[in-house]
Amino acid sequence: MAQDTARQKPSAPATPARALLPSILPALVVGVLVSLLFVLVSGVAEQLEHVLWKNLPDALGIGRYSVLWMMVMLVATGIAVGLVVWKVPGHAGPDPATTGLDAPVLPPVVLPGLVLATMLMLAGGPSLGPENPLIAVNVGVAYWLGSKLLPRAPGQVWPVLAEAGTIGALFGTPVAAALLLSEAMAGRKTDRPLWDSVFAPLVAAAAGSMTVTLLDHPSFDLDLPAFGTPGWDDLLASLVIASAGALLAMCAVRAFPYVHAAFARLRHPMLMLPAGGVVLGLLAAVGGHLTLFKGLDEVGELARDPDGWTAGEFATMTVVKLAALLVAASCGFRGGRIFPAVFVGVALGLTAHVLVPAVHPAVGVATGVLGVLLAITRQGWVSLFVAAVLVASPSIIALLCIASLPAWLLVTGRPQMQLRENGSAVR
Repeated sequence: MAQDTARQKPSAPATPARALLPSILPALVVGVLVSLLFVLVSGVAEQLEHVLWKNLPDALGIGRYSVLWMMVMLVATGIAVGLVVWKVPGHAGPDPATTGLDAPVLPPVVLPGLVLATMLMLAGGPSLGPENPLIAVNVGVAYWLGSKLLPRAPGQVWPVLAEAGTIGALFGTPVAAALLLSEAMAGRKTDRPLWDSVFAPLVAAAAGSMTVTLLDHPSFDLDLPAFGTPGWDDLLASLVIASAGALLAMCAVRAFPYVHAAFARLRHPMLMLPAGGVVLGLLAAVGGHLTLFKGLDEVGELARDPDGWTAGEFATMTVVKLAALLVAASCGFRGGRIFPAVFVGVALGLTAHVLVPAVHPAVGVATGVLGVLLAITRQGWVSLFVAAVLVASPSIIALLCIASLPAWLLVTGRPQMQLRENGSAVR
């Protein structure tokens, strides 16, 4: 026993409190700054969306979500974003198919074009969220300002603080940032305890989430019917739906490099993005206006009436939204995949509920989102977190943890929905 104890690796020494205290103020500043940028970009995009999808069609006497107007707006958005990618300095950053939540530090000249392309995308209706480009913008701003104001600070600290602050702002809580950071650090060799390593990023995430909460009051709870004590039938439903969601989303992941290569053959953003707009317009004509945009508001509309659509209609929206996510992410629109993936999972879960009324809507929604996010993001903790906050029922957490196991076996080791610069899939 003594020999076994001697062989054990000594635990990492804790960082003295006096070494952590100086990081608090920079982390607070970064967290507030990136959350304000998030609120600004989101607010401008919402105002532009109101003009494009309400004021303008009303003034022209055209139905707001008629097939004609959806096609016009999505093609026009492709043209507008294509012009930004083509003409604006920096070309709105790297190919979005090659980027994830872990953003590189982009030169300052790239950031204005990336912000403009993101706002146009959010307002115009493609099925992408703001997370990837906003994290990239905030990382670039934080790195540039931090290097100027505190040149002695390690350069790598600013991207971590900016990512944590942005994730805290996006989800309205620092918990998501803590889970992402712990997952990212799991495979890294470090001589510091985990909580010492995440201390400053958690400060930034808390500042970002509190700033957005005070300004915008975000909520992810879908206010579904209350879920009581889980039973064996709930466990069976959660296992089936989560696995089905993972398999369905993996179809899009598998198709991703091929669809991306098809658009890449057009070679020019003024061809790729308008062509993507045409395909997205056709998909919207099939799936309806709820399959447009990032999907967060539309998810709330679905959840307000879980029995308001037939199983066929829910299934159609599930497939169309997944296809729209695939196309928008492949043709060059700047955006993230988490929020539209949430819509896919919610629609899938409600399909299961309508097909089998014994499936509680909260179980269907939470486990559907879990399976889809596991395949799309390959982030286990974040997938569990998002699925849990949508339902806000402590009793469902155990079901989610169990359902994640077979779903994870289906996705682990397989290609991710992210490409390398040579077009091959990341594993």
